[in-house]
Amino acid sequence: MSDNQLTFSFEFFPPKTQEGMDKLIKVQGELTGLNPEFYSVTFGAGGTTRERTLDTVLKLKQTSGVECAPHLSCIGSSKESLLEILQTYRENGISRLVALRGDMPSGMREPGEFSYANELVSFIREQSGDHFHIEVAAYPEFHPQAKSAMDDLKNFKRKIDAGANSAITQYFYNPDAYIRFVESCQELGINAPIVPGIMPINNYVQLARFSDACGAEIPRWLRKRLESYGDDLDSIRAYGIDVVSHLCQQLLEAGAPGLHFYTMNQSAAVLAIWNNIHPEP
Repeated sequence: MSDNQLTFSFEFFPPKTQEGMDKLIKVQGELTGLNPEFYSVTFGAGGTTRERTLDTVLKLKQTSGVECAPHLSCIGSSKESLLEILQTYRENGISRLVALRGDMPSGMREPGEFSYANELVSFIREQSGDHFHIEVAAYPEFHPQAKSAMDDLKNFKRKIDAGANSAITQYFYNPDAYIRFVESCQELGINAPIVPGIMPINNYVQLARFSDACGAEIPRWLRKRLESYGDDLDSIRAYGIDVVSHLCQQLLEAGAPGLHFYTMNQSAAVLAIWNNIHPEP
């Protein structure tokens, strides 16, 4: 997308029902007007949403014409199953992937043939050459399982060195975390584009639960303000739009190469934030 060559993109998850798919197609239609670079579609632990991910990617691609990037996780997956998925995506004109380590499926104790995302990136390159543009994950506030900040940076560098083209970050609400992370990456010789992941605020209780689980920090000042609204969802959403719009402006002014929105299959907050950072002339 061309906003001075900034890259804007949106993430969806595979709907479980036809009603959910119909809603997603409507949401996608509203966001397609923003001319995104691509849509990404999530992939459950151990490939548990594999078929729904493929179906969603093909449906979105067909109805929007926008490039789609399915998530692909390696934990709990075999080389044979991943090779089959890669072949299916190639046959269906998919040329972009988000390569992730993923979470261990419930009840599984061993990761399978892959333990880390850099191994998945290497495998994709070995099997598919340069066919796919590979996105990987980055963690400005550091992965919750990382032994140290430097270990996490080195793990990220392994993914880039294995052949990843660019990265999308975990969401955050402290712009300094992103700015310092990018500076640290540059000091290690990492020059791949690192696009900030943006999570709109629609429901504080859900956001707090999700953030605690994935290691994303909600700053104390933001938690306290959101808590003060209690069950007033309209006020939470309105304040969230202001906060996240300001965050996006700060990131773009600091030189971020674009923004990747975690939509949660909703468009209202994303559109409001977009209008705040792209005012009509």
